[in-house]
Amino acid sequence: MSNNNTYDAIVIGSGISGGWAAKELCEKGLKTLVLERGRDVVHLKDYPTATKNPWDFPHRGKKTTALTKDNPVVSRCYAYNETSEHFFVKDTEHPYIQEKPYDWIRGYQVGGKSLLWARQTQRWSKYDFEGPARDGFGDWPIRYKDIEPWYTHVERFAGISGNYDKLDTLPDGSFLPAWQMNSVEKEMQTNIMKKFTDRHVVQGRCAHLTEPQPIHIEQGRQPCQARSLCERGCPFGGYFSSNASTIPWAQKTGNLTLQANAVVHSIIYDETTQKAKGVRVIDRITKKATEYFARIIFVNAATLNTNLILLNSTSKRFPNGLGNDSGLLGKYIAFQNYRGNLSASIDGNLDKYYYGRRPTQPMMPNFRNVHKQETDFLRGYMVFFGAGRSRASAEGIGAEFKEQSTELGGWHVSMMMQGETIPKESNHVRLSPDLKDEWGIPQLITSIAYDENDERMLKDFLQVGSELLDAAGCKNIHSWDTKQSPGLDIHEMGGVRMGNDSKTSLLNNWNQLHHCKNVFVTDGACMASTSTQNPSLTFMAITARAANYAVEALKKGEL
Repeated sequence: MSNNNTYDAIVIGSGISGGWAAKELCEKGLKTLVLERGRDVVHLKDYPTATKNPWDFPHRGKKTTALTKDNPVVSRCYAYNETSEHFFVKDTEHPYIQEKPYDWIRGYQVGGKSLLWARQTQRWSKYDFEGPARDGFGDWPIRYKDIEPWYTHVERFAGISGNYDKLDTLPDGSFLPAWQMNSVEKEMQTNIMKKFTDRHVVQGRCAHLTEPQPIHIEQGRQPCQARSLCERGCPFGGYFSSNASTIPWAQKTGNLTLQANAVVHSIIYDETTQKAKGVRVIDRITKKATEYFARIIFVNAATLNTNLILLNSTSKRFPNGLGNDSGLLGKYIAFQNYRGNLSASIDGNLDKYYYGRRPTQPMMPNFRNVHKQETDFLRGYMVFFGAGRSRASAEGIGAEFKEQSTELGGWHVSMMMQGETIPKESNHVRLSPDLKDEWGIPQLITSIAYDENDERMLKDFLQVGSELLDAAGCKNIHSWDTKQSPGLDIHEMGGVRMGNDSKTSLLNNWNQLHHCKNVFVTDGACMASTSTQNPSLTFMAITARAANYAVEALKKGEL
């Protein structure tokens, strides 16, 4: 081994979970190498469109016909347009094989998709960790009490805004002041909760600094300006990203080595020690191969790439992928169901408006099958909605057109679902036996689809959503199925799932591979189920928990 290539720890990936792994490991004194397959992006320095005006772009920042034609997959993402395209992987840049339609949205750069995420952050509840075992489709090896202190740990550092709602289905956390509902949303909240006592409307919780605390100022971050230009990179550090927060913090320790343009080919297994000893890396630009070594390895490449790396990490001991004695590596991929949408209008409040571009909206935690099975589908869904006003229609030209354009139209309402899909063995990814990418790594085959449970859940939401909007006082209610492919939710999880039994899972309760204890997986790949809540906060908490365990185990000589 070359000493120049040897570290205490290696972290694969620099996104939300990789950044947290780097921060925790470096703070505890470990010399840590972070490998990022994309280019370097430095906070403030590398946000080229962050402060541009609409007229500074050739097409006013819109998604052009050419962008859509050349990138039919990534162009479906809500955040992809002329202002943000540099942070997205184009369809031709890292091809994959869709055995079934699947939209794989990726961000290859330092910070990964933490520059692009929608920043909604809810804790999972005890029902999210206990429910799958009751329903018979998975069993988490941890419970809410195991992760609760780590939620607090990451919330305080990241900065999460929210109200203290005192709901057991949506646990409270360590919050900054919440964003406010507008007047119409408050009326809707009152009307809905008056009619449906089991359905709670609360303000959304998000990773935006409303009132920065000393820990955030120390990071160099400032209050969110409510610009709603987040996918360009935030020059204020107003929302949480690896670039603005965890990576600079890790760099301050002097223990971080950050290497961009490092495409991880595979993890190297040592047959003698029965541990992983390092990783093989292909330089993204030169294609030169290099090996790096460490005592512990964290795999945080984002769900599908983490599966790809482990599947490609073969050895005499593990011919089917690292730690894959069960044969389940790459299986039980799950995601969240976003197909249900509704729109409506609502009368009144024409003398009221709102200010700024609030980064969150009201939501309703799951109320389906929470305590017991009550419907013809398993698990449930969260509901998001929002109310706003648009400009009135204008006709003519000149002064008349200008005058009409300043007038406001009535209020409109939108509503969407975020449903829990059930992990199934048939939903999987695997390696192509013959097609490789430009770095000589097998292409990934995605075989992931909706099932009857998802269809029944969708039908229920569209009916219930109409009832909710009617109770809220809405009119002209219209519902539809977006029919979007899995993946566009960008909440893919599983494939390297946690569990107590090594025959039915890949990772133990500390996120270690059952059969290779110095390899940890703490990104979305580790998840045993998807919940109805957003997953990113849980990725952060699980990562911090595992990283601190790894450091202690290393000190005790257990790794």
